[in-house]
Amino acid sequence: MTSDVERMLTGYGLTTAEIFYRMPDHQNVLNTFVWQEYDLAPDHPRLFRFIEFWQDRIEGPLHSVRFVHRKEVAAGEWRHVTGEYWLN
Repeated sequence: MTSDVERMLTGYGLTTAEIFYRMPDHQNVLNTFVWQEYDLAPDHPRLFRFIEFWQDRIEGPLHSVRFVHRKEVAAGEWRHVTGEYWLN
């Protein structure tokens, strides 16, 4: 299993989705669910896989999905440090 930092260095970013769905017994009531995972933009395979799972296995029909993606770190933002000096 890879760490979050390793995923970020390979292009993953934090994707947060706000999912609006209808209650199974009360179709006029909207509820929300927040999903958050590291995913690859612009295709977002994990998000779309989760949406497919929702549609196949969860009774509450989807109303809408709103999401944002934030690439937190890129490979060019990291550098190897060989030493550290402390000045008092």
